Amino acid sequence: MPISANNPDRTSWLHVDKNSDFPIQNIPFGVFLTRDDIITIGTRIGDTAIDLGALHQLGYFEGIPLTDDIFLQDTLNDFIADGRQTWRAVRNRIAEIFDAENDVLKNNLKHKEIVLFRLDEIEMQLPVQIGDYTDFYSSIEHATNVGTMFRDPNNALLPNWLHIPVGYHGRSSSIIPSGIPIHRPQGQTLPEGATEPVFGPSKLVDFELEMAFITTDANDLGEPIPIEEAEEYIFGLVLFNDWSARDIQKWEYVPLGPFLAKSFASSISPWIVTLDALEPYRVESPKPLKKQLDYLQYKGKKSFDINLEVAIQPQKAKETVVSKSNFKHLYWNMAQQLAHHTINGCPVNSGDMMGSGTISGPTPDSYGSMLEITWRGERPVTMKDGTERKFINDNDTVIMRGYCDKDGTRIGFGEVSNKLLPIFNPKKGK
Repeated sequence: MPISANNPDRTSWLHVDKNSDFPIQNIPFGVFLTRDDIITIGTRIGDTAIDLGALHQLGYFEGIPLTDDIFLQDTLNDFIADGRQTWRAVRNRIAEIFDAENDVLKNNLKHKEIVLFRLDEIEMQLPVQIGDYTDFYSSIEHATNVGTMFRDPNNALLPNWLHIPVGYHGRSSSIIPSGIPIHRPQGQTLPEGATEPVFGPSKLVDFELEMAFITTDANDLGEPIPIEEAEEYIFGLVLFNDWSARDIQKWEYVPLGPFLAKSFASSISPWIVTLDALEPYRVESPKPLKKQLDYLQYKGKKSFDINLEVAIQPQKAKETVVSKSNFKHLYWNMAQQLAHHTINGCPVNSGDMMGSGTISGPTPDSYGSMLEITWRGERPVTMKDGTERKFINDNDTVIMRGYCDKDGTRIGFGEVSNKLLPIFNPKKGK
């Protein structure tokens, strides 16, 4: 089935600003609470949210085999489980309905009142129930920077790094949508020069600029996913801030890796942009520095040209952009990550989430964490209000944005934005 929704010449009868992340060529999927306190699955064109549950009930998806309640749920998991053919058919139909040349819904005021919402009339929710979450470590620039800081600069990469997409199983219960504030975590740290740990607030809270992909039901226990089929099981991508407490992590990560330093919060942008929508922005992945094993070898363009940026906004001050990177820098691509994840027969389910790992580019202004940007705090960043940052301060808001832009068509992810509050105070309850 062709992806007619991607037609770059298509325009919508809904208003779309020139630099909007959400033209009619995007058609992302999300879950929101309506002005009537009803949770529904929806999409977005420009600054208009579209209730797909209502649209389906009114008969606009006739001819597409969908269950009656497919969009009347509080997660996208069942829709994602229907597979790529259904996703594509629905996106194509939405593009037709809102095409500037189609008057059917455009001229039906009663239906429009039911289906369309202003953004200030909705509240975005977590779009999927995330059963399992895996975080990879796939940026060679990031891995090299961290290895240089904490180990031998001449052997910054561990021996396995160029052979496998390194990853670990993370905590899904603390993954939150954009807009939800988080508290500074507490835990054990080992102060410089000390021989015994102390307990207290993390002093080195950091962001990690990542993206994450969402899977559909992919395989049975024991069944690997071949790399040439891997993208068939990827629904779409979100922006992902994998918050990190560097001092807690340094003390705890040997021998089993990150634990409390990561599990206090990770945040995602609420609109899932489909792999179909990103199709025009494919680019080559970095060339392997070592020959990879057969199950990790692939053909074609498996990465995407997605511009990324991170800003820090102090309380009552303007934001300062501290990083500009790109998804295409990742050494290990999504197809390789999913093929490796399942090579041992690990099953992948609808709504599972796979984080890319911190996305750093080749230059200091493209590093994807404060750990790298300030080089362990040795090179503080000056904010627009004159204050300095080595890591994230209480009441700072971290904002991540991402978009593709080619031949005048822009597809974006919106943003993931979360404020860091002081440590939780049980007396105040916040």
